[in-house]
Amino acid sequence: MGSGFDVVALAASAGGLNALTHVLAALPADFPAAVVVVQHLDPRHRSLMADILSRRTTLPVSQATEGETIHAGHAYIAPPNRHLLVNADRSLSLTQTELVHFVRPSADLLFESTAASFKDRAIAVVLSGSGRDGAMGVRAIKKMGGTVIVQDAKYAEFTGMPEAASATGAADFVLALDEIAPALQKLCSAIHD
Repeated sequence: MGSGFDVVALAASAGGLNALTHVLAALPADFPAAVVVVQHLDPRHRSLMADILSRRTTLPVSQATEGETIHAGHAYIAPPNRHLLVNADRSLSLTQTELVHFVRPSADLLFESTAASFKDRAIAVVLSGSGRDGAMGVRAIKKMGGTVIVQDAKYAEFTGMPEAASATGAADFVLALDEIAPALQKLCSAIHD
């Protein structure tokens, strides 16, 4: 018995920092799942994402490191130019394998690794972004019994990623930004046998 989900994987691209801040700021410090985040960033610059987000949420936020073990109530951000993968033993892997859909880190790889490792105990969330990254990954989450939440493209700054994810038919919920954190809290606090 435990909470309904172990891992929430969030992905965003253009317009994503605002969307991520909005969702993470609304999660409580005792959130019962680990949160892993892919945000497409310029690989030439050191990322201040973890610093920015940690000032706006009660969750501890850090840039993910190779081999690190994920814990509930903590958010891990993919570093620039590294794919972030979640392993079944709750450890993180960072790789510099090829770009996926012209991006690294890739939402698809994060979602696919989360689906393989956590199956029906995984949630994928697709936020504002251009391009199609995340669409293959949400299919993997769905196929393994996980749950998919997509930001309603009507309210996204950039509609490409949410529209592509919605078009897969894999979304369990298509929600306005304000509705995503409450939905995550409700799903993750449900008891799972």
